[in-house]
Amino acid sequence: MNIDKKVLSQEDLEKLLYLNNPKVLKVVEEFTLLCKPAKVKVITDSQQDIDYVREYAIRNGEEVKLSMEGHTIHYDGYYDQGRDKKNTLVLTTPEMKMSKVIGTIPQEEGLKEIYQIMDGAMAGKEVLVRFFSLGPLNSIFSICAMQITDSFYVAHSEDILYRSGYEAFKKLNGSEDFFYLVHSAGHLDERGVTKNVDQRRIYMDLKEYRVLTVNNQYAGNSLGLKKLALRLAIYKANHEDWLTEHMFIMGIKPQNKERISYFTGAFPSACGKTSTAMVPGQTIVGDDIAYLRVWNDGTCHAVNIEQGIFGIITDVNPVDDPFIYEVLTTPRELIFSNVLVNNGRPYWLNMGMELPNEGKNHFSDNWKLGDKDKEGKAVEHAHKNARYTVRINELSNVDENLHNPDGVPIDGFIYGGRDSDTSVPVFQSLSWEHGVYVGATIESETTAATLGKVGVREFSPMANLDFLVVQLGKYIENHLKFGKRLEKLPLVFATNYFIKENGQFLSEKVDKKVWLIWMEGRVHGEYEAIETPIGFIPKYEDLKPLFKQVFNRDYSREQYEKQFSIRIQKFLEKIERMEQIYGEEEDIPEVFTSILKDQKARLLSFRKKHGKDTVSPFEI
Repeated sequence: MNIDKKVLSQEDLEKLLYLNNPKVLKVVEEFTLLCKPAKVKVITDSQQDIDYVREYAIRNGEEVKLSMEGHTIHYDGYYDQGRDKKNTLVLTTPEMKMSKVIGTIPQEEGLKEIYQIMDGAMAGKEVLVRFFSLGPLNSIFSICAMQITDSFYVAHSEDILYRSGYEAFKKLNGSEDFFYLVHSAGHLDERGVTKNVDQRRIYMDLKEYRVLTVNNQYAGNSLGLKKLALRLAIYKANHEDWLTEHMFIMGIKPQNKERISYFTGAFPSACGKTSTAMVPGQTIVGDDIAYLRVWNDGTCHAVNIEQGIFGIITDVNPVDDPFIYEVLTTPRELIFSNVLVNNGRPYWLNMGMELPNEGKNHFSDNWKLGDKDKEGKAVEHAHKNARYTVRINELSNVDENLHNPDGVPIDGFIYGGRDSDTSVPVFQSLSWEHGVYVGATIESETTAATLGKVGVREFSPMANLDFLVVQLGKYIENHLKFGKRLEKLPLVFATNYFIKENGQFLSEKVDKKVWLIWMEGRVHGEYEAIETPIGFIPKYEDLKPLFKQVFNRDYSREQYEKQFSIRIQKFLEKIERMEQIYGEEEDIPEVFTSILKDQKARLLSFRKKHGKDTVSPFEI
């Protein structure tokens, strides 16, 4: 290798040679020569190597110890607090078709630009070469991934979130079938955060199954194995015969029954995804990304590609999120990011207690209540998109199949969004094809998890729009085909926890437990349902005893009527938006277009029958 021995020691070179993989050597050499780090350190599966990463992250100031044993705090730059959609682009060649909703740049142009930005970006830094397995070890689901980064925080986070895969790379026997991801935080300021965020770039090179990302620290932009590798896997899956989805995997256990049913769920960020996967009394396999395959018995199986959680911490409190809150407030290896720290203790928004009015936060080392940023905007105690990073096995509700190489059999899909005026809290699709429509028409009101304005209604098919790297038509077609290959189809459900009346939520945050138990019961044929134009909704006679059983709470007919009335005009307005979006797309499957037309026709007929725009479930 053409790398100075002062940069790559003989010991580290031998670690690379052990893998017997020419592509690994080529990639390390190329980006070492381009980015010009002072040192390259190769990390294996050994605990000594893994401990070195965490210790160095603390030593170089990327993380700071908190008063609770094992807890550390990391800060991203004030203007680097969410996924950067504008500068996250797919490198395309002339033959590649992409939807208009996908940000792209010609491959030659994009590579020229980012190579110029990355030239010398790692100067003076120690760089890590990491090896991971996306999915359980020794599983047909799993994909090997190599990460090169100059951020020890990024590398430490990945040790918590992913399974170490150095030996898995050895088992590739020289194959080039792996992802690789190169990241540099770029030049840093006196706080240790990225200076040149105006030159932040996150480019996906699908032909090479690689991601190049520079001038950022926020994990959504920098952790290659997170949403960046998700995009590569979506491309791979959609050119093969399986699915990569932005989904949690959980086990639902009904009250007083000895069984467990596994569900996946796709929700845009900050729409209740993690809190759903963490409902008390249920188990969690994963909270974010799933690989799904048709198993040899004709069922759908899924694995969590991760072993940890990178969760939004805002609103986590002991009443609504007891499992997470317990983990966040007891000793263990855990990284907080972008929260307020006062006297060594972390504080976040809506945590269920009064917050100090000064301390260190994402804006300043000496923040005080009333401080404003350069735009004159008041800076809150902690960022709304502040996070925590922890291993799933730290949770008391972890499912026993977390690391099962065969995954778990899936009985149901759940699609959720953030919708204040249209959909009911829960309904079941009319068929698998209709369920694909339900997932493909998810809308969500924007939150602080992405950069830009808050409160804007955004379209996000399968909660995956931000990560799509194939044509929308192809993506939908593959979901339809996936169902045809299954002998036992999962039922498809939709949830909406955010329906309001006069600005007030119509359901409580914890009510999702009842919706989950109802869904699980539908899988086993235990509850009847009311057929409506949008799908099957629960009967009041089933929900009333469930609320009593689960919460010992009365559930009134008035509550049910407000929650489950069909708002015809609002659904029709949504369909108009979908018609416009999909009308601009090429190669949308005819089956999907037909379902869209049928959905509209059912609603128009329903309105004509009832003579009004809002119909009570008691009238159906």
